[in-house]
Amino acid sequence: MKLADFNLMETKTPNGVQAILDFGKYELSIIKNDCSYGGTRGLYEIAVFENSNMVELPGITAENDTVKGFLTVTEVDAIIKKMYTITKQEPVQI
Repeated sequence: MKLADFNLMETKTPNGVQAILDFGKYELSIIKNDCSYGGTRGLYEIAVFENSNMVELPGITAENDTVKGFLTVTEVDAIIKKMYTITKQEPVQI
């Protein structure tokens, strides 16, 4: 269960890649693009969604923040594993 197990879909506006993983109650958006935090440095940004709304999720995002950026692949892999631990749901790419 790591980022390499999923397909990063190309995005045109902004130019980059994205994967959305469904963990049941939550969805994890993983992006790397011209506008994302760290994207121009080859780093990733994540956000957690519940019912189509960005939400804080303790252990994943910081308090009062719904986005976490400047992440390496290793850090994204750790977040995917934490999401599994929190939700007890195998991620499904959507």
